[in-house]
Amino acid sequence: MVIIDNPIYEERVSSDWTEALFLSFTILFFMLLIWRMGTGSLDILNAAFFFFFVFFFFYSVNYRTLIIRLTPESLKLKFGIFTWTIPLDNIRECRLDDLPILMRYGGAGIHFMFIRKRYRASFNFLEHPRVVIAFNRKVGIVQDISFSTRRPDDVIQLLQNAVSARGAV
Repeated sequence: MVIIDNPIYEERVSSDWTEALFLSFTILFFMLLIWRMGTGSLDILNAAFFFFFVFFFFYSVNYRTLIIRLTPESLKLKFGIFTWTIPLDNIRECRLDDLPILMRYGGAGIHFMFIRKRYRASFNFLEHPRVVIAFNRKVGIVQDISFSTRRPDDVIQLLQNAVSARGAV
């Protein structure tokens, strides 16, 4: 079987604010690690500084760009080394995401959380609006997925059209 990768829509989303935040934390914990190692002692604080340095370094490299790719068969979200592909026949509904304020600004990157008693994966940046997709069938325990986009109205319309066209086949 030949799979034709004919994108209907593709977007690369990034965030200077998020990147600056992650790089600032990376530099902070690297400097704290260097300072602490200069004392000559190896202890739990060194380990904590090293852990947070590596953690934020990974975040600053991996969560630099979210790639959204819609084809006639699926929606693919790629965030660094992590990819999530949603077959169009598993999309029940898509809409603009309306999150409680604490959840909306709870972090950037990939997160898993309960929203209104539904378990959700979220591929997001802080300052961009999000689209949420409800699945027909759970993926593991995940019932919904949300993602940041600069063009939420266009993405929702294109997704609805693609899902309708797929259902008509």
